[in-house]
Amino acid sequence: TLSPVKSEGLKLVPFFKATCVYFVLWLPASSPSWFSALIKCLPIFCLWVFLLAHGFSFLGAHSSARKILAGLIFSALGDAFLIWQEQGYFVHGLLMFAITHILYSSAFGMKPINASAGLVITAVSSLSYMLLYPYLAGPFTYLVAVYVALIGFMGWRAIAGLQLANDLWTWTKLSACLGSILFMVSDLTIAVNKFCFPVPYSRAIIMATYYAAQMLIALSVVECQDAEVARKRT
Repeated sequence: TLSPVKSEGLKLVPFFKATCVYFVLWLPASSPSWFSALIKCLPIFCLWVFLLAHGFSFLGAHSSARKILAGLIFSALGDAFLIWQEQGYFVHGLLMFAITHILYSSAFGMKPINASAGLVITAVSSLSYMLLYPYLAGPFTYLVAVYVALIGFMGWRAIAGLQLANDLWTWTKLSACLGSILFMVSDLTIAVNKFCFPVPYSRAIIMATYYAAQMLIALSVVECQDAEVARKRT
């Protein structure tokens, strides 16, 4: 049952190396440059390659894989904009990631509904926004509200697919679920650090959870029929 996991793991080696390069170089946020943007985006580029390595026929046959790939492209644009956030490009980055979450939500689909997961995510999203609200001013009051709603919706659609009680889960659905939760942790850390108060080790927390989230979401679209067949046999 581990053979699909091992084969996907090998395809992810460039991603792990690129992530290590980012953390080793640890480029200071105070000096935005095209080089620092490249190093920051490199792990996401590797996830593009990871999906493309499954072949164009795979991408052609699976709309969810195409949507995740498109989301990763917008994520890279968002990462680049955030390098220059102090120069006024934070909103541009926010917009790119908002589009990413719409694409991811569409990839995860609307079935099953799983209303209880929706209620939990709504509560978490509302609490997060209530925490941020006193610190927000001007357009950010509305922009952050819309963004929180979009990432919350994405999280709901990812978590809804994981039906543990019915024994209908697969490791790809678990991957989407964990990825979406880590994405929310990463973005909440960004928001608290930017608008509320400095978060200790914020850069490490934000980027570690973000890269892990994107990797898990990219993994979630991989077809692992062998693993599912083996699971049903046991």
